[in-house]
Amino acid sequence: MSEPRYTPLRERHEALGASFTDFGGWQMPVRYTSDLAEHHAVRQGAGIFDISHMAEFTVRGAGAADYLDYALAGRLSALAVGKAKYSLLLAETGGIVDDVIVYRLQDDDFLIISNAGNRDAVREALSARTDGFEVDVVDVSDDYALIAVQGPNAEAILAATAGIDEVSIPWSEQRYYAWASATFAGKPLLLARTGYTGEDGFELLVAAEDATALWDAVLAAGEPQGLVPAGLAARDTLRLEAGMPLYGHELTLDTKPVQAGLGRVVVTAKERFVGRDGIEAASDAPVLVGLAAEGKRAGRAGYAVVSEDGTVLGEITSGALSPTLGHPIAMAYVDPSSAEEGTAVFLDVRGTKIPATVTALPFYRRTK
Repeated sequence: MSEPRYTPLRERHEALGASFTDFGGWQMPVRYTSDLAEHHAVRQGAGIFDISHMAEFTVRGAGAADYLDYALAGRLSALAVGKAKYSLLLAETGGIVDDVIVYRLQDDDFLIISNAGNRDAVREALSARTDGFEVDVVDVSDDYALIAVQGPNAEAILAATAGIDEVSIPWSEQRYYAWASATFAGKPLLLARTGYTGEDGFELLVAAEDATALWDAVLAAGEPQGLVPAGLAARDTLRLEAGMPLYGHELTLDTKPVQAGLGRVVVTAKERFVGRDGIEAASDAPVLVGLAAEGKRAGRAGYAVVSEDGTVLGEITSGALSPTLGHPIAMAYVDPSSAEEGTAVFLDVRGTKIPATVTALPFYRRTK
């Protein structure tokens, strides 16, 4: 069994009293104080997350754009410099190897960020698809740390952070799914206006050796504005409320994009891309839906979704008592016949049938 891995911020997490959990082979902070307090802080003020376990790949060369059009499901050649795009890395079968975010840094220079647990699979898939393209794909994950600052006060906190200078785009002009260059203590810093919480916020890519100083500076700037360190537990309930899929739960190698409501991510007009011949799902294949229930008992991943007479209709992939909404929510794959919004179903919570209703995703949208 391999040794657990830690991010460059391990000592900071330990000093803050974090509880750790295994996530994709990494020991990551699951909480610092309480899941609820950290969740509410992100919705109402701001939270800072260490997401340095995520994997990063550079894609460079004269053929980079054409290569990504072939290797990924989207049309990345249409992505403007300075912008980011959510995409899917598909297997030949049409199943999902991983979901990724692609940043276009220059015409022939892209950055891909993928999930920590899929680093090896993503590296192997990207490397295997380079034949015939003038492109160089490099796994640079160990060179960088990634810090997320999420919440309505995120912009103001980062604008006030000592050491962040030379920001290429004024803060108020930075757009969602775009990035700006900056420096921190004179060294390169990438500011991406992306996130996984449903709130406004940024993801900060910095050299691993500069992570601790950046973490400290952001925390100091954010203290007067309600910034708190937040762990994976809050991150999970935040992304669930925002209807964002998690690999290994809503997305798997056996899942076709259309089943997960991600058909729009796949550009079928492209002549060729890996997975093109396998993306069609059977007409009776389960589809992803949102479920809302009353009371306080939440369905969890693996719990069955059933009809009134107990017929199994599907299975929950993620579920929780929503801290923001105050009632149980879940995402589940169900039979297409039970997927229409408003359909009444039941959650089998340890033998008790809890009434629930099929609901549109996301469950929560921030006020802009």
